[in-house]
Amino acid sequence: MIWAKEETLSRADIEMIQLERLQETVRRVYGKVPAYRKKMEAAGIVPEDIRSLEDLQRLPFTTKQDMRDNYPFGLFAVPQKELCRIHASSGTTGKPTVVGYTRRDLDIWSECVARIACMGGASSGDIAQICFGYGMFTGALGLHYGLEKVGAAIVPSSTGNTKKQIMFMKDFASTLLVATPSYALRIAEVAEEIGVDVKKELKIKIGLVGSELMTEAMRQEMYKAWGDSMMLTQNYGMSELMGPGVSGECLELCGMHVNEDHFIPEIINPKTGEVLPPGEIGELVITCITKEALPLIRYRTKDLTRLMYEPCKCGRTTVRMENLLGRTDDMLKIRGVNVFPSQIEEILLNIEECGPHYEIIVGRKNHSDTLEIKVEVSADKLIDSYKALEGLERKVKDQIRTVLGLDVKVSLQSPNSLQRFEGKAKRVIDLRKEGE
Repeated sequence: MIWAKEETLSRADIEMIQLERLQETVRRVYGKVPAYRKKMEAAGIVPEDIRSLEDLQRLPFTTKQDMRDNYPFGLFAVPQKELCRIHASSGTTGKPTVVGYTRRDLDIWSECVARIACMGGASSGDIAQICFGYGMFTGALGLHYGLEKVGAAIVPSSTGNTKKQIMFMKDFASTLLVATPSYALRIAEVAEEIGVDVKKELKIKIGLVGSELMTEAMRQEMYKAWGDSMMLTQNYGMSELMGPGVSGECLELCGMHVNEDHFIPEIINPKTGEVLPPGEIGELVITCITKEALPLIRYRTKDLTRLMYEPCKCGRTTVRMENLLGRTDDMLKIRGVNVFPSQIEEILLNIEECGPHYEIIVGRKNHSDTLEIKVEVSADKLIDSYKALEGLERKVKDQIRTVLGLDVKVSLQSPNSLQRFEGKAKRVIDLRKEGE
C-alpha cells in the first residue's frame, strides 16, 4: 500500500518541491537562528544565493557538536512558547542533543512514519506492539503516532519484562512488532525458554525494526526466529532529524525510500566533504526542509550508505538509501586495518554453529592493537565436544583472516551467556579508549 501521492511523483516534481522548501528554510534559519547566520556569513553565503538544488553544496554542514555548542535551544527557529514537545538524546558522551517540535512538526512526523509503516505492510487492521522504550528517546512515540495515523491499535508495552511482552502478544493477538533487531531476537529466545512457539502461538506477521543497524545476516536470523513468512523491514531516522520516519524499506527489500518532500539526502566523502555522485558509498548528509522548530541544514549523520535513484518495483519514485554499512565513528582501526562491526557480524552469522549474540573487544598489548571476538555457539552440545569447539574456533579465525586480513582471538561462549539488550545492542568494547 502506498500512503501518499508524494511517494510517486516524477523526479522533476520532487526537485521542484525540494527547491522551493529549501529556499524558504534557508531564509528562515538565516533570519531566526543566529548560529546559522554566523556560519553562512563565514562561508560567504546569503539566502539569495540558493537558486538551484546544486547550490545546497555551498551551505556549511551542521554537526552534533553544533547542537551541543548551542545547547539546549540555540538552533531552534521558533520561540519556546510554540513548542509542543521536547526530546533529547541520552547524552552519555557529553551534553545531550535537544530537539523540539511544533504542532505542525508533530503532524508531519506522524505522516512520515505512516508512510514507512505502510511500506512495511502495516494497515488499519493491525495490533501494533511497540517494544521501544518510551521517554526522551524518539523511537517509541514516533512509531506510536504514525501507526495510530494508519489506524492500527497500539499496545505501548515499552521495553523490559519480556515474559509479560510475550503474554500480551499472545492474549492481545498482536500482529505487528516494533523493536530493535536485537530485542526482537531476545523476545523469540525468551518465548522458547518458557515454551511458547512464536511461529504457531503468536500472530506477529509484521516486524518494523530500527534504532540499530540490521545486516542481511541478522535479517536471516530474524526469519529463523519468527518465521520466513514474516514481513520484516527496517526504517531509518535519528532524533536530530525528526526521529523515525526519514526513510524505510518497502516489501521489495531493495533499500530504504527517503521521504524526499521533507528531507534532501546527499552522500559526501567523509574526509573531504566533497559531494559524491549517485551510487557512490559515503557519509549520509540530510537537510530538513519542512521542520519548523529545528530545521537542520546539511546535517552530517556519520552513517555510511549510497543513494539509488532508479524507480522501485513497488511503484514509489523516491530515492532509496542502501541499508547502512556502518558509521564513520563505529569504524575500528586495528593494526592499520579499517574494520566495521557489521563485517564481523556478517561473518559470524554466516557460520551455522555460531549464534546471533557476540561481543567485540579491542585492546592494546605491547603497543599493538588486539582484537578478541566472543560469540555464543548455537547449541549446548557443542560445548561438550572439544574437537567441535576447536574446529569452530579455527573456522571463525580463518574466515575473519580471509575477509579482514587480521588474526584475532576467538572465545566461544555457552548459549545465553552473553549480555542481552532491550534497546540498542552494545557489541563493541574498546578498552583503548579507557586507557587500559
